[in-house]
Amino acid sequence: MPDPNFVLLYVDSPTASAAFYADLLGKPPVEQSPTFALFALASGVMLGLWSRHTVEPAATATGGGAELAFTVGSEAAVRATHEEWSTRGLPILQPPTAMDFGFTFVALDPDGHRLRVYAPSVLPSGAA
Repeated sequence: MPDPNFVLLYVDSPTASAAFYADLLGKPPVEQSPTFALFALASGVMLGLWSRHTVEPAATATGGGAELAFTVGSEAAVRATHEEWSTRGLPILQPPTAMDFGFTFVALDPDGHRLRVYAPSVLPSGAA
């Protein structure tokens, strides 16, 4: 079976969420319409933002039920990203914290999706 390579988030406004993620990721979406936006990430994973009002079959899920995780290479990088995202006004759900898997913090996107940044105790190959 192939590995998953596409993440879909159900959002209130794909246009607003696309602007948020374009700023956060430093790249524009590769596809955008009034009900959907798509980002191609350097890892090969695709991030889709689909209007929760038009997704079929209808979805009842809202933000906070899952996380997008961003791996960084050090505790200093976690702290720097935390500072940058705090300055951008992202709500911080968990401040920088040492956990059993590494050093981490959690922020929220405009729809309440959890964004975890972490430096793992053991860095996976290919992480920045």
